[in-house]
Amino acid sequence: MPTPKPSRPARRTRVSITRVLVLLLCVTSFGFFGYKAAVVAAVAPPTPGPSLFSPYVDVTAWPSYAFESPRGPAQMDVTLAFIVADHASSCTPSWGGYYTMDAAGSEIELDRRVRQLRDLGGEVRVSFGGAANSELATVCTNQNRLLDAYRSVVDRYEVTTIDLDIEGSALSDEAANVRRAAAIATLQEEAAQDGRTLDVWLTVPVGPHGLTAEGERLVTQTLDAGVDITGINGMTMVFNLVTTVAAPQSDTIVASALAMHTQVMRLFEQAGQPLSERDAWTKVGITVMIGQNDIQTERFTMADAEVVNQFARDHGVGLLSMWSLNRDKTCTAPLPTVITVVQDNCSGIDQEGTSFAEVLSKDLPDRIVSGKPGDAGDATPTPVPTASAAAPLAPADIVDDPAKSPYPIWEALGTYPAGTKIVWRKNVYEAKYWTSGFAPDTPVADPYDTPWTLLGPVLPGDKPAPLPTLPAGTYPEWDAKEIYLTGDRVLLDQVPYEAKWWTQNQKPGVAIEGGSPWVLILPAG
Repeated sequence: MPTPKPSRPARRTRVSITRVLVLLLCVTSFGFFGYKAAVVAAVAPPTPGPSLFSPYVDVTAWPSYAFESPRGPAQMDVTLAFIVADHASSCTPSWGGYYTMDAAGSEIELDRRVRQLRDLGGEVRVSFGGAANSELATVCTNQNRLLDAYRSVVDRYEVTTIDLDIEGSALSDEAANVRRAAAIATLQEEAAQDGRTLDVWLTVPVGPHGLTAEGERLVTQTLDAGVDITGINGMTMVFNLVTTVAAPQSDTIVASALAMHTQVMRLFEQAGQPLSERDAWTKVGITVMIGQNDIQTERFTMADAEVVNQFARDHGVGLLSMWSLNRDKTCTAPLPTVITVVQDNCSGIDQEGTSFAEVLSKDLPDRIVSGKPGDAGDATPTPVPTASAAAPLAPADIVDDPAKSPYPIWEALGTYPAGTKIVWRKNVYEAKYWTSGFAPDTPVADPYDTPWTLLGPVLPGDKPAPLPTLPAGTYPEWDAKEIYLTGDRVLLDQVPYEAKWWTQNQKPGVAIEGGSPWVLILPAG
């Protein structure tokens, strides 16, 4: 066996204290900053989704708000309020208890105005309930008739989003809540079978700490019934505050929204629908009451609007709304500019020429989308036609058919008092004040420069409205043998007409090539 070689002496390394300290510092620093990076990656807030803006319009308030002629993108998508039970028939939908849907179509031209807004690229959703009157489910106890009532509204206005505004005594009406949820769940099932969607926002009162116990109970009942709730919209208003510059209402609104977010996550998880933080924010809605609130000491200012808008964008709040577009202006005489009594048609504060809708909707998408988790929406601004672009000068070959026109055809020599409705080139217009000789579709630089308001297009199925009549003897009866000069007035079947020029044997009310020599006399004309 060979003799082992002597081992080589081991190399001795001198340890530098300085090097050891540097090494320890590097390891410690790496560990610390690596940990911090990991923590940041773990808790970094998710990218917020789009916040959508859909302000309320009080359909029955007077003077009527012209939602069909939006001033800009901020007014393009609106929530029409409120459908309630008709006073005379508990299972019949009505607008504010004033108009059945048919009456709203004829008396305030609602169907035509909805069509007009959509023709401009806008959209509507319909709100059921509200603070006044009776929400349908609270008084219509027959489940089938209740379902028919909700369905008739959805079908008539062809809406893809509805709002259920449940407040007051309706919030704690357990039986009504069960009936309503069952009906809405069925409507969503029917929509899905037809390849459509029906989004449902549940609007409820909130406090500084978010949803009330009754509100949480309503959400749970609605989810348990199988309703696919698009979101919970908090009425962040009337907190019984004394608002000041140092203590603005927006502070409480933000606190309430943060609490709602936590509640939404918990309620949906309890219903077996867990949500991420981002998705939970898409199911949170914030509705403010602009200007003076119902509490005299509580106001929502333009500064508040800026804060709420920024909060909505930062967190990806699913819906931002306001009560209401009718009120989005400074009060004018005889009212004072600032008033502590809530008004239907002005905000009660000096807006200094700015619009709450424009401030609240700043940098938000211009279109309503489903609001479901992961739905990014369409953030591309929608161009809004100007007054002249909304009703461009039509080609000469567009001829109005009296048999299919709901109102008389406009004539250059006709006289039209304020409120008169006429048809011109397939559109319906209403006179703002007495006018004659001004074509309704004349291009103007400013909408205020025209005496006409565009209400919307002539709709399929429109029929002529009854002609005005006067008592026999008011004017002479028309006689085919008589010669009539400009300005002469006659009656034909008690309908009054005025001669536009010399005429004989031309029967009033009959369309002829080149134009009739007669013009219909309208009330107060």
